[in-house]
Parts: sequence; structure tokens; C-alpha cells
Amino acid sequence: MGTVFGAVVAITDLTPRLRRVVFDVPGLADLGLPDSGDDAVGIYFPRSGENCPPAMEHRDGVLAYFDADAAPPGRNYTVRLRGPGPRQITVDFVVHERGVASDWVRSVERGDQVVLAHARSWYRPPADTDWQLLVADLSGLPALARILDELPAGTPATAIVEVGDDSDLAYLPRREGVEVVMSVGTGNGYAESALTALVGDFVHPEGRGYCWFAGEALPSRQIRKRLRSDHGFTAAQFDIIGYWRFDSETWDRKFESMSDELVAVYERALADGKGDKVASEEFDLALERAGL
Repeated sequence: MGTVFGAVVAITDLTPRLRRVVFDVPGLADLGLPDSGDDAVGIYFPRSGENCPPAMEHRDGVLAYFDADAAPPGRNYTVRLRGPGPRQITVDFVVHERGVASDWVRSVERGDQVVLAHARSWYRPPADTDWQLLVADLSGLPALARILDELPAGTPATAIVEVGDDSDLAYLPRREGVEVVMSVGTGNGYAESALTALVGDFVHPEGRGYCWFAGEALPSRQIRKRLRSDHGFTAAQFDIIGYWRFDSETWDRKFESMSDELVAVYERALADGKGDKVASEEFDLALERAGL
């Protein structure tokens, strides 16, 4: 398997803050998309003045960018749709005032290329789930939209959504039987998030629940703790992903100063056979203890 390139074949503005890009991906099969509701892929962007990033290198059977200083900038994004063509994927970008992906997507043109890698997903409600709670801020909106599109008919679900303004809500598909609880103008780097309070106000139906969350890291941590302590959720009953961090530059500097100690918590949990989800939870608790 070699480097998987994607070439831009279509660009559409969906809302003032969401821009859709369709990529033609000749090596799509090599990408190994899990085909889950929140499929995500690492997208590496060309540097300024270029229209294609360099290929990855093979070393000891591993395909990657090994020189961090020379690696093109990359971020993780949801695959909103596998298609429309047989070897295409559709990605909806949330456009911010600044940022690697936002700067690229504002000026992108047909024919521009990216490198795609590290496909993964998290949304996995157990088979015995009776109802679902789906929570997202603006960053998680494309994943939530795909989950709602693919939700089996008759699935009891509630979506709690935090967006910048009303125009963002027009993007979200509506499904019969799915209640949507909205908070407009909170979180998303604009103001304090309301997601933790809204999840706390949610009345759990009878039966076994499942929660999926995609958004800023602080409410993700608070919501996980609340589900554990107040409602007795086990690790199998939630997939909670912090997509981004407020003031990430400050966070990164502090994390770098103690990264070895914190990563060791995760590695010990894996070595003890606790699995990736519990190991990630223990790592997150270690971050909290460290003030991160």
C-alpha cells in the first residue's frame, strides 16, 4: 500500500460556516475506512504555494511522515459521505476565522490534492442499546449528521447540539422520532459551553442507554464523569471524543512539559489489559489531575 492521495473534484458552500469538498480517491480501498457513522480520516494539506503535499515514506513496513519538521500540516475530519462516485469521499469542513484547514478550504480549487491516512471511527452502540443520546458542538456536526442519516428507522434517540447561529442548524438532517435539543451562540470558542448542563437536564428513558459525544474536550470530560457517577454507565455505553481544545497552544506547551509521565498512564493501562477505551479514560483523568 502506498500513499493515498485525494484530488478535489467539487466544492459547495452549504452554510456560512460549512463548506463541502468532494475528493476523488483512486486508492480509496487502501484507506480502510471502517464504514461507521463517524468515520474520520487524517487529511494532510499542501503547504502555501503548493497544490499537493509530498508522499509519505515507507520505513520498516510503516507508511508515515517521519520528519516532523518537514511533514505537511494535517487534521482529522469526518467522512460525511462515501461517494457520490464509487471512489469518492465527501468531507464537510467547518470554516473558522483561522486555522490550517480553514485557510486551505477557503482558497481550495478543483485539482488541488491532499494526502489521506489514519482512518478510524468511534460510534459503536452495543446491540442491546435501547436508546441513544447524541451530543455535538459545531466541530462534531458533520459526524452527527451522518449518524442521523444512517440511524436505523425507529431508533429512539435525542440529539443535543451546540452551534454558532441558526444557520448552522439548517445543515442537520431531521429524522422522525429524533428529538433535537439546541443551544445557539454558546460554546464553540464563542462562549462557555452549555453541553454539560443540557446533558445533565436530559431525562434518561427506561432501558439501556448509549451516549456518543463529539466536541470540545472540557465538556467531554465533564459529561463522561456525569454518565459514570450519576447514571452508572459502563465504558461500553459511551464513546466520547474530544475533537478540539480551547486555547490549544497553551495546552500543548503544558502537556509537552509532562508528556512522558502522562503517556505512561495510558501505556500501563493497556499493558494491564484494560483495552483502549478504559486506557483513554484513565489518561484523561491523569490530564485532569495535571490541570490539563
